[in-house]
Amino acid sequence: MRGPIGILTAALLAILSGTARAQDVDVDLELVLAVDVSRSMDAGEQRIQRDGYIAAIRNPEVVAAIKSGLIGRIAITYVEWAGPGSQQIIVPWQMIDGLDSAEAFSRRIEPGLVLGRFGTSISSSITFSADLFDGNGFRANRRVIDISGDGPNNIGAPVVPARDAALARGLTINGLPLMLDRGGNDMFGVPNLDVYYRDCVVGGPGAFTMAVTDLDQFETAVRRKLVQEISALDRPVLRIQEEEADATSDCLIGEKIRGRRGMGIPGNP
Repeated sequence: MRGPIGILTAALLAILSGTARAQDVDVDLELVLAVDVSRSMDAGEQRIQRDGYIAAIRNPEVVAAIKSGLIGRIAITYVEWAGPGSQQIIVPWQMIDGLDSAEAFSRRIEPGLVLGRFGTSISSSITFSADLFDGNGFRANRRVIDISGDGPNNIGAPVVPARDAALARGLTINGLPLMLDRGGNDMFGVPNLDVYYRDCVVGGPGAFTMAVTDLDQFETAVRRKLVQEISALDRPVLRIQEEEADATSDCLIGEKIRGRRGMGIPGNP
């Protein structure tokens, strides 16, 4: 009796599972925009950053890239992050298939709880973002996490294991390091943040890093980055170097700086 019932139950579950999968909407790309709002970004910089994403997403060039895909639509969500436990979904998953839906998504990008967030935990951001793909209602061959930030991982778990775990799930991680000149007032900044991102953060099929050295460039950089991500174009000119990643960076440099400043390394044994 148990055998037939077990078989029937398994068959029913398989049917229900297949039905659930069939309800997922096919898209060309599933994209998480993970945006750094840690305390090192002041209110003005955060506003410029947010406005840059708003303008870029609804830019005609980005919309054209979306519509040029095989299916002609993407799924996207916007997340703000800082230290461990400081990740917030600002705009949940939404499909964009043209100008109207792009503008609707952009209008929902509003400030989160951006003040008083300490620490830069790229690792926590990657782990949080990777989990957002599960059961999101969409299905694509390409799933990308787009990380923007102005410093190295300096709190929480180390970044490399988090990155590698995301890559093992078939995800791609792209980077938008913000290399802003703060006149030596950046306590946890490092030179060549783009190289750190290249060696320690990004990875997966087609992964690339694009640096921003001036916030006036931000909207242009985001727009170009979105076009490349959406179109899956190979544009070496957008990469930080012609050379391949060669693991030249110390991927624990942020944690070491925090330790040298007597602030400890919470979350790292």
